[in-house]
Amino acid sequence: MNNFFKRITIMPRPEKHVFVCTQNRPQGHPRGSCASSGCAEIMNEFMNEIQARNLFEKIALTNTGCMGPCMMGPSVLVYPEGIMYGKLKKDDVKTIIEQHLLGGEPVAELMVPAEIW
Repeated sequence: MNNFFKRITIMPRPEKHVFVCTQNRPQGHPRGSCASSGCAEIMNEFMNEIQARNLFEKIALTNTGCMGPCMMGPSVLVYPEGIMYGKLKKDDVKTIIEQHLLGGEPVAELMVPAEIW
């Protein structure tokens, strides 16, 4: 084995992967965007909570472009379940982390309706 591979730190596979839409469109765009709905605050809150709870090995966090239901922004998608949350507020992040990501029970009242996702 060469020295390059000896220096690589293997990261464990996370149990959950959270995608936060950070799509930004011009003001007045007919679809709107998660950026105009406050996605930056949601992304920051996920980052802060994951760091404060030292959950780096359990939860991966990725910002994404548009995931589709722009009218439901800010949107968050959790895998491996494929559950989408919408119209989130900063306080919803702690609920999602505690109840879904750590507790295994999706937060039904925050989920995007089935006819949309």
